[in-house]
Amino acid sequence: MQAPLIPEYEQQRLDGLRRLAILDSTAEERFDRITRMARNMFEVPISLISLVDEERQWFKSRCGLDAQETPRDISFCGHAILGEGIFVVEDATRDLRFADNPLVLGAPHIRFYAGCPLQIAGGHKVGTLCLIDRKPRQLGERERTLLTDLAGMVEHELAAIQLAILDELTGITNRRGFIMLGQKCLQLSHRQGREASLLFLDLNRFKEINDTLGHEAGDDALRQMAALLSRVFRNADIFARLGGDEFVVLLPGMGPELVSSVLARFEGALVSFNREEGKPYQLLCSTGVAHYDPRLPPDLESLLQQADKQMYDHKKRR
Repeated sequence: MQAPLIPEYEQQRLDGLRRLAILDSTAEERFDRITRMARNMFEVPISLISLVDEERQWFKSRCGLDAQETPRDISFCGHAILGEGIFVVEDATRDLRFADNPLVLGAPHIRFYAGCPLQIAGGHKVGTLCLIDRKPRQLGERERTLLTDLAGMVEHELAAIQLAILDELTGITNRRGFIMLGQKCLQLSHRQGREASLLFLDLNRFKEINDTLGHEAGDDALRQMAALLSRVFRNADIFARLGGDEFVVLLPGMGPELVSSVLARFEGALVSFNREEGKPYQLLCSTGVAHYDPRLPPDLESLLQQADKQMYDHKKRR
């Protein structure tokens, strides 16, 4: 058996997938209707919308299959996201990459597979719309076009999710997306007994930038702040623009003893930016911090209120 290779820019791909806040979500009719259509149009027993996570493929919609996920290293979809077009295996028992695959030797006894990669904004392939049959078959040109069209419908729904949870100006997660991702992160921290910390960041003198330099400069300052967050914080951290000049960062697995070093690194990045970028404004920040105790029920809104209050107190002292 040949395990799928890891795509180039895998971390960026995973970041894009996770920012959709769709993994482990409940079934949705807008996706289920597409897998039903695919199964009926192609007369196959199984049709799936598969999302390829770090170590698993998780099925956002499944028609004809009970399993909710399978390991990535035995997945056909892990191979499909490596290419540009539809990935077809006409008879898995005659393909050296898959002949001894557990999904071929055992349930669901895959013989035929066709997967069309699903691409999100940014160009990353996060999964597939795929067809599975228990007998060998081929996929003609007309069928390839039809499968591509159905995959386009899935991509349209994923794009709608992205638009709803991304901040249009800065390209990072917005308040709605942060609430969805952040609450999931705290629930996981609660189950695993891991601490977390939340930073509430407010740009100082932002109104002054808008009033003296114009709104284009203000918009640029917000975009530069978002880019700075992307460079400074870890891939596992969740950062977002809440609105206006307010930003937030959730740091999973990080307790009070480590936050000071993270803040020092961030403040150092601000100093470097102001010294080196030659902008007509300075990026200055007031910061509030709140910590999550995993022994308590996860409450993201409470953390936001605590960090916001500390940030406001910090701002008043400046």
